Amino acid sequence: MTEKDFEPNRLEASKQVASQFVKGRTGDRIGVVIFSRQSFTLCPITADHNTVLSQIANIQSGYLQDEGTAIGSGLATSVDRLRVSKSKSKIVVLLTDGVDFGGEIPPDIAKDMARLYKIRVYTIGVGSEREVEEVVDSPLGPVRQKKKLEYNEALLQQLATSTGGQYFHALDRSALEKIYSSIDQLEKSKIEVKTYPRYNDKFFPFLAAGLFFLLLEILLRYTVFRKFP
Repeated sequence: MTEKDFEPNRLEASKQVASQFVKGRTGDRIGVVIFSRQSFTLCPITADHNTVLSQIANIQSGYLQDEGTAIGSGLATSVDRLRVSKSKSKIVVLLTDGVDFGGEIPPDIAKDMARLYKIRVYTIGVGSEREVEEVVDSPLGPVRQKKKLEYNEALLQQLATSTGGQYFHALDRSALEKIYSSIDQLEKSKIEVKTYPRYNDKFFPFLAAGLFFLLLEILLRYTVFRKFP
């Protein structure tokens, strides 16, 4: 996720676009799961979007020490967090730029879990299969070598279509923004809000004042202004 085919790189672009998506989902309960060889719930599902945004901002390369791309484990953890939710619409947005390997839960099992709990999975493949040059350390000092960028498009398509979601492919930041916008439009739910009017009595001070002057008038009538025959 540190490749620079996105500005400033894949990870930072993904964080920024995801944050904009969260800000636009007013009323939604959202959580964040990150994964490498293992998966980890970075932020439990919550309606506190400030907490979600803060946790997204804290994601850094190497946050999870073990290398890998455990798509199955990441999806399974997400499904486990969502399965008890009573929301009518439950979705997972799964974003990855790598080929699945290193996880304890196969993607097929995670997919079946999502289908069991009626959770739609929207998958986003980031980047493309091409070669890039990277600088690596060697006994002779830094050297440049070619590295092929890969991710399993067929797997992401299968996870999405089998759960009622959609697969997207993002080649740059602009495409990623359009993808999140599409998901936002696809997952619009009508929210019914019940309002109960609250009435406050405003006449009481005037009633109290009226009673006071009435009693005062009676008192004065039989004392100061009393008439004698």
